[in-house]
Amino acid sequence: MFDIVHPAHALFFHHAIERLRANGDEVMIVSREKKDITTLVLDRLGHEHRPISAARSGAAGMFLELGLRDLAMLRVARSFKPHVMVGFGGISISHVGWLCRIPSMSFYDTEIAKLQIGITLPFITEWHVPETYTGPVPRKGLFRFPGTRHLAYFHPDNFRPDRDRAMAAGLDPERDNFLIRTVGWSANHDIGKSGLSGPDLIRLATRLSEMGRVHISAEDVLPPELEGFRYRGDVLDLHHLMAHCRAYVGESATMAAEAAVLGVPAIYAINDYRGFIDHLAKIGLVIRSDGTVDDLLRGVDQALARSVSDWRELRDEAATRWTNVSSYVYDAIDRYRPQGRAAAA
Repeated sequence: MFDIVHPAHALFFHHAIERLRANGDEVMIVSREKKDITTLVLDRLGHEHRPISAARSGAAGMFLELGLRDLAMLRVARSFKPHVMVGFGGISISHVGWLCRIPSMSFYDTEIAKLQIGITLPFITEWHVPETYTGPVPRKGLFRFPGTRHLAYFHPDNFRPDRDRAMAAGLDPERDNFLIRTVGWSANHDIGKSGLSGPDLIRLATRLSEMGRVHISAEDVLPPELEGFRYRGDVLDLHHLMAHCRAYVGESATMAAEAAVLGVPAIYAINDYRGFIDHLAKIGLVIRSDGTVDDLLRGVDQALARSVSDWRELRDEAATRWTNVSSYVYDAIDRYRPQGRAAAA
């Protein structure tokens, strides 16, 4: 049973779910509505799922949703009777698993999500984190894997950038392309934070548009002046476009890391700490910024100072030390296979 509450988590578990189903295993996915495009991504990936809660804003809304999601998760778990419950973050599966004596397995990498971690660790069975993770850990049930979670779907075994799909998504083959990402600041670890203001975003996009074609992927409303830059391609083609961009600039740590593992220089616009971002910055694939437009543009200049092939070579060198995380996820889940029931060939 998979608890998927964010579009990136749908991608993270996709290949493991496909492999489980190919084995003839029964998989239940519970999802979350109104969280960016989570349900849309699951639909486009071909995964049947059951929405059991909807994202809410503010601290009070989050706690209300958590209570409702825990109750809904409890009903589904009692009906489905899974051998193991799996999630990314895993708040509800940890609570319900503890109550129902069902093993729960969480994959996670966001040290700054102290509230989420605090109400998960006392109840979770297994806590799987990258080797670079420096946040709180449980007293038992800790596992670490090399690389970053983004290698579950962007490892070369799982993803090949498709230029035709990038073109369909808006790639301009005659100019450099730049991808900007803005977030809605509605996650539990985003409370009290904010990103680029409207005027700053306009200035950034305008300056980048002088260098090439700008694409903006936005969780929230854009200033009217920027609507012409909004990404309107297929949800599953965005990463094919990203892989062909000259640089990524944005507020999303997830997308910064995705760009980096695809060999695209990533300028991360938020001055916070995340172990996986720190790791990618140390090996040169992510450029940190203080979040001001001037510093972001300096990051873009730094990215453009190196050729596309140089960035790809840097990524390829790092990739020799990375693992296919989707295989790691599958193997972790497979340990809970009932005795006497072998996986299909």
